[in-house]
Amino acid sequence: MRSRTLRRGRVLAALAAAAAAVAGPAFSATPASAAPRAAALVPAADREIQFTADGATAYGTVHIPAHRPGRKLAAALLIPGSGPTDRNGDQPPAHTPHTLSLLAGALGGDGVMSLRFDKYGTGRTGLGGRHRAPDMAAYTRQAVAAYRALRAQPEADPRAPLVVGHSEGGLQALLVDRAVTAKPAGLALLAPQDLRLLDMLDFQLADGLDQEVAAGHLTPAQAELNKRGIARAIADFRAGRPVDTSGLLPSLATLLGGVFGPVNADFVRSDDALYPPSVARGVAPGTRTLITCGTADADVPCRTTWPLRAALAAARTTGPGLRVLPGLDHFLHPAGTPTNEPVLAPAARRALHDFVRPWRQRPTG
Repeated sequence: MRSRTLRRGRVLAALAAAAAAVAGPAFSATPASAAPRAAALVPAADREIQFTADGATAYGTVHIPAHRPGRKLAAALLIPGSGPTDRNGDQPPAHTPHTLSLLAGALGGDGVMSLRFDKYGTGRTGLGGRHRAPDMAAYTRQAVAAYRALRAQPEADPRAPLVVGHSEGGLQALLVDRAVTAKPAGLALLAPQDLRLLDMLDFQLADGLDQEVAAGHLTPAQAELNKRGIARAIADFRAGRPVDTSGLLPSLATLLGGVFGPVNADFVRSDDALYPPSVARGVAPGTRTLITCGTADADVPCRTTWPLRAALAAARTTGPGLRVLPGLDHFLHPAGTPTNEPVLAPAARRALHDFVRPWRQRPTG
């Protein structure tokens, strides 16, 4: 089978800004009544930081937009998606969409500072002394440590901490909210994981098989046989039984062998135990929230988003809520854009811009 089907199952397999301007002096009509010179802006800057979680050092980048001296800024923690996705939203060398660095730039344009970090298994952080992927709880503890490190930055407004998560990072944003005492003022869940992990993997692979049938590469009977085999493998894993991938297409057998193998099994089991809408019901009333779904997103389609939206509504959150983004794919690109093209679609920028409306600042404002 061609590689498209395997890419449908990439849940685990493939598991900054405004230029500084100095305000000129303002003069009245007569020199005797000249107004005082406006204070120079603090220019935009990136700052490398490190923080500790579970005794392991993690590394990240704080982006600070241009701002008036002494002004406190809303501060957003950016959380990446699944797999070895680094602080920029990349899995180098092959997969480099720069999703998180683009988000940092977009937020910076609205006067919101941000922290993005190399999670376990990526960048300078590495595995933090581990020999296999951590479980979901360890990733949450690391993200919580990042959240606290961001709030401790001298420019950060302690009243306006935000968490922005992409893909699996959307679920992780909800878990950070659940774990911390100083709750985020806002949560932006961008193309978020909204099902149990293996349910998501199941429908992604089934969708890929259907596309192979439509393209004439598989018969309907072959596709159905493989769908049943995938469902059986997931049921076996959840029940703690040996996983049998015999009879599956080789690409699927290889994929599932990696998902359920010893390197990833602990993480997969801990993530699959979480149902995102259940986590979302614990978000504090009044929290400003954003959920996006792209109509061209094959990984997290809009049809799966409604229970998560309903859970946040039941929690009495506020904000833009669900924004359907016509023609956008999972990486917030216009459909058909090459994966590694470093673009953030205008519709995604507008949704983010609306989300941060209560905290937006302009350097000259």
